[in-house]
Amino acid sequence: MIRDLVFSPLVPLPVLIVLAGVAVVLIAVAGWRGLSGWPLRGLAALAILISLAGPSLRQEERDPLTDIVFLVVDQSASEDLSTRPEQLAEARAALEARVAALPNTELREITLGDAPDNRGTLLMTALSEAMAEEPRGRLAGAIMLSDGQLHDVELAPDFPAPMHLLLTGEPTDWDRRLVIESAPSFAIMGEEVTLKLRVEDQGAVPAGEGATTPLLVSIDGGATQSFTLPIGRSIEVPLSLPHGGMNVIQFTLPQAQGELTTRNNSAMVQINGVRDRLRVLLVSGEPHNGERTWRNLLKSDPSVDLVHFTILRPPNKQDGVPVTELSLIAFPTRELFMEKVDDFDLIIFDRYKLRGILPASYLDNIARYVEDGGAVLFAAGPDFASADSLYRSPLARVIPVSPTGRVVEEPYLPRLTDLGARHPVTEGLGGLRAAEDEPAWGRWFRQVDLDPETGGETVMSGVDERPLLVLDRVGEGRVAVLGSDDAWLWTRGVEGGGPQLELLRRLAHWMMKEPELEEEALTATAEGNTLTITRRSLTEGTRSVTIEAPDGSVSVVPMEEQAPGRFVAEVQGGEMGLYRLSQDDQKAVMVLGPAAPREFEETIATGGKLAPVIRATGGGVFALSDGLPRFRQVAEGRVAAGRGWLGLTPREAYLTQSTRLTPLLPGWLWLLLLAGLSVAAWLYEGRR
Repeated sequence: MIRDLVFSPLVPLPVLIVLAGVAVVLIAVAGWRGLSGWPLRGLAALAILISLAGPSLRQEERDPLTDIVFLVVDQSASEDLSTRPEQLAEARAALEARVAALPNTELREITLGDAPDNRGTLLMTALSEAMAEEPRGRLAGAIMLSDGQLHDVELAPDFPAPMHLLLTGEPTDWDRRLVIESAPSFAIMGEEVTLKLRVEDQGAVPAGEGATTPLLVSIDGGATQSFTLPIGRSIEVPLSLPHGGMNVIQFTLPQAQGELTTRNNSAMVQINGVRDRLRVLLVSGEPHNGERTWRNLLKSDPSVDLVHFTILRPPNKQDGVPVTELSLIAFPTRELFMEKVDDFDLIIFDRYKLRGILPASYLDNIARYVEDGGAVLFAAGPDFASADSLYRSPLARVIPVSPTGRVVEEPYLPRLTDLGARHPVTEGLGGLRAAEDEPAWGRWFRQVDLDPETGGETVMSGVDERPLLVLDRVGEGRVAVLGSDDAWLWTRGVEGGGPQLELLRRLAHWMMKEPELEEEALTATAEGNTLTITRRSLTEGTRSVTIEAPDGSVSVVPMEEQAPGRFVAEVQGGEMGLYRLSQDDQKAVMVLGPAAPREFEETIATGGKLAPVIRATGGGVFALSDGLPRFRQVAEGRVAAGRGWLGLTPREAYLTQSTRLTPLLPGWLWLLLLAGLSVAAWLYEGRR
């Protein structure tokens, strides 16, 4: 039972104050002038003021509430290092026992791990969420078991009681870390790219550690290159990308003796290898409607450097015009087709036929260029079926099909073959998803008949399913034959047009051996914690992919065919790092999350980040390696930490069950008291 005196004024408080002031002035004047009876009248005025103040005796029935102490336990990845798990377990058990021994106190335990999306340790967020569920008036303190490496200190709550940090770790801890300071997202193939790295040591570094360290570099999990880096200073490392598309570069520091972890000794960078410019040689024969279309398509692409060689005056044309008046300079034919041919990424023969302009040795050199890794596209017209066909030249050894000598002149609709529906050059061309879909493009009207038994891969067909677009690999190079010169109709929009630009782009990139257009390829993408693996293949059958995780564990995951020639598997990744994928003879690597998570950027225990927050509450920072501090109870607002002890603030919170108000004096007694004092003052003043 709690009793106390409360007031409930019968008049507004300002009025009561004014009345009190008037009474004090009048009594003071009466006393100064020596008027008789002023003490009694003063008592009467005081009684009036007290009665107007409404004094009452309040009685409350209260149930006391326990004080609450938060124990925040950091179980993020950095707490698994060295002896920290044992320190955490022992300190946790001891704190639970000590708080349980305190009178009228209970413990609220909060356990947190690594935050999703690589956000690190969100210690203050966890404390704020726990505070929101408890009354502030019951919070007696918060004790945090952590290494002090948190990533949300700016979200520290306004805690009404002392906060304390008990640091895990040892004073001899040290660690070495690799930092990627800058790395480009794209790089030009064949040109040197520079990455900026830094190696830094943290903590109590042993005296025997040198000033340099080896650095191992591998691309796509292949052979390693070795560099020597200074410690504590930024250094630029030059590299060249071996192929187009995504290149996964892994940097690794060898483990140093005694360092806390090797999780931050590795870093991975993904750089997309691109070509500077696509160098194309367009060799045109007899002028026709499609010649300007080819030229305009190639010139419209800013990434293409085009050299156009065309025959404007064949040898059989004798019109008497001197050669010196046809051009200002002689065209450098030998330099172009003999000396500089290897500088081109793609050569296109557009309706070109043998006219005696290019000697057989030049054409033989182009065949050699293909076999050594070059790319040639033959856009065939009626001349391809004649006696002057390029097939009758040294180029025949790289042309995958042979002309029958027949040219078909009738309308037809180009279609994808079964193979074309799976081939990346034509897969989904114009929106088509399968070979049996009705093409949504216009018709062509001429086709050179090609022998389907010669070779190559037929991805598009024309009249009577005869080969229309044939692709082939010759030596290290690639060849494509388009058996019609009517592709320009698509560009002009005849009968709705068609995807000529997209077809040419894919052809060019396939010939350039771009990874995204390889017929047999294994690729992967990562989004969050999900790894999406895609296998592209021209063959049918079930597929499964073998996955080697960063920890060395191997698993086999079945793949589902989502489109012709495209098999997909989705895997929920576990540990962050480099995953190695294999399926048949295809291999790939993929990085899931950062190689060195945020949790391992700084691993040395420190109270520096939380010190300002803790100091504002009167708490302290203690190292568990020095032993567990004692508990004391301290008043609110007092210093709550000292040598070997930490303080908790008793809150003495309670829950009111009932309240009863009793007037200090009944009304009739106030009236009697006032009347008695007034009569006494009158009698005294009248000397009766």
